[in-house]
Amino acid sequence: MRAIGNFLWFILGGIFMGLFWWIIGVFAFVTIVGIPWAKACFVIGQFTFFPFGKEAISRKSLHQKEDIGTGTWGFIGNILWFVFAGFWLAIGHIISAVACALTIIGIPFAIQHLKLAVISLAPIGQTIVDKEVAAVMRQKEAEAFVNKAKNNRSQKGK
Repeated sequence: MRAIGNFLWFILGGIFMGLFWWIIGVFAFVTIVGIPWAKACFVIGQFTFFPFGKEAISRKSLHQKEDIGTGTWGFIGNILWFVFAGFWLAIGHIISAVACALTIIGIPFAIQHLKLAVISLAPIGQTIVDKEVAAVMRQKEAEAFVNKAKNNRSQKGK
């Protein structure tokens, strides 16, 4: 099903938004200062071409440690991104979502565009992985949260 969904997505409009991501990535790359944003554009542009079966997650969740894109610098980078490009990419995805939602068969595509709109607002510190990997990472985070809560509760009881 993923292959069929990705094929239909690509030919029915995913190519346009993916190219939009890549065009913004080229502009960011040309500025030299924008190279970190360009990398994110190309990764998420590839995701935009074929989104079914993949998911965006935080690199901090994946690697279990912070890096330059998941800390303070990543936050500042996302603010700059939002001002210069993220807002426009989000609008493009929202317009595409509305167009897809006009037909019943396009509703799954509309939902995917809305997910991409959210990602386009703050892509720094995100990475794209298979849905299965994302599920495993969410499970690990949930287990770590529960263990931490248990430890805190047991320490308060002492």
